[in-house]
Amino acid sequence: MLRTAWEPPTEVPHAEVVKTSDAVLARPDISLDVREDVFRLRVLGLDWDIGGKVYQPTDPARIPVGADGRKAGLFVLHGGGGDFRSLEPLATILAAKFGFKIATMSYPGQHYLLDPSRDWPGDTLHPDGTARTPIWASDAIITPDQYELVAERSDPQLRAKYGTMYLLRAKEGTEFYWRMAAWPLAFEEAMKAVCARNFPVEEYSVYVHGHSTGGPFVHQLLQRVENVVGLAGTETSPWGAIFSRMQGQTWRFPFNYLSVRTWRDVARYRGPEAGPEGCWRLPWLMEDVLEEWERRKHLANIKAQYLVQFAAFDQLEAAARVSAERLGMDMAETEALVARFRAYPCPLEGPGVKPIPPLLYGVNKGSRDHTPERYTDILFPALDALNPTPKYRLVCWGAGVHTYHKAEPGLPVGVAPAMAQLWHDAITHGYYVTD
Repeated sequence: MLRTAWEPPTEVPHAEVVKTSDAVLARPDISLDVREDVFRLRVLGLDWDIGGKVYQPTDPARIPVGADGRKAGLFVLHGGGGDFRSLEPLATILAAKFGFKIATMSYPGQHYLLDPSRDWPGDTLHPDGTARTPIWASDAIITPDQYELVAERSDPQLRAKYGTMYLLRAKEGTEFYWRMAAWPLAFEEAMKAVCARNFPVEEYSVYVHGHSTGGPFVHQLLQRVENVVGLAGTETSPWGAIFSRMQGQTWRFPFNYLSVRTWRDVARYRGPEAGPEGCWRLPWLMEDVLEEWERRKHLANIKAQYLVQFAAFDQLEAAARVSAERLGMDMAETEALVARFRAYPCPLEGPGVKPIPPLLYGVNKGSRDHTPERYTDILFPALDALNPTPKYRLVCWGAGVHTYHKAEPGLPVGVAPAMAQLWHDAITHGYYVTD
């Protein structure tokens, strides 16, 4: 094992981001084997079809070896309403420029299983009053009689951020309802299965990355998968119990409410990113928003993950109890399932618990929700209070927005190439080696 005093920079000026990006993109491409991986799991008495993509060098010898002496693999998870394709630019850079083996995964229900293109058809809201619904299993399609469409405009805080929220309320006793009560465990098991399928414990160390909403979920893996050795983050939300405090936001809807996104989800980022002067070109800005939405409609744009993202403990417990009742669990089994669900938004503590491995966070200059102050004032004190306290660092990038591979002047793939270089340096120079 290589132990060094290597440390990430605390700040990377814009000029340095551009210089590093140019250097990374100029590297010759490594020949890759890229394949889709779709498999089925049985969780809580239901079948779940899980999909993603794997990127690896055609020559296994090109996979870098970390400072701990094992091959380096990355589990990379998208954010929000996206799917496995949302992080294809980042995954391609990590694999083609550095040789990492990369495994991506769509959130359960967000991989379009009915067409080989994986493009979701049409828009998320339909003229007949129906809406796009998750496809948790290809042979268990959710039908319109299983839900009601709700237009939420009553909460001023939510409306200021999201505009009108469109939610599907799953009717009690339907397939939709049972799935909404069971998906948190299916999500955990799916992530663990992807790691097991691609990164054998005796061969690989795994570094996890989750963009935005993906962050609270990959944080679960830090203590639940043996060979996950650290977090490689930028615009990565932490555990939901901490992130909800960072945002000053909770999730008040019952577990059986699913969010369906519209162009408004693009607007909630493009407005702040445009700055104060954006209001003087609002028609132009809205044209850009609507055009971008047209380009994004083929992604899933549905979301159930707020329960974990914003630590909705009571709703998670309700979901667990509904699942336990459906399966006829006894009291001990029920309480164990409740405890498992309620633990998802939190670091694990106590005897026999795997310590949290090193954390490497990053925030971009133009980020809406991820600010340095929220990390230093809220996240880091929360980490310091843990026993044992994990190693953590924050890198402030002098460029970029929340969608870190979005192009901007001088940065054709945003800050993603510079992020990849930093992660490579951290992995190979010993940042994640702790003993």
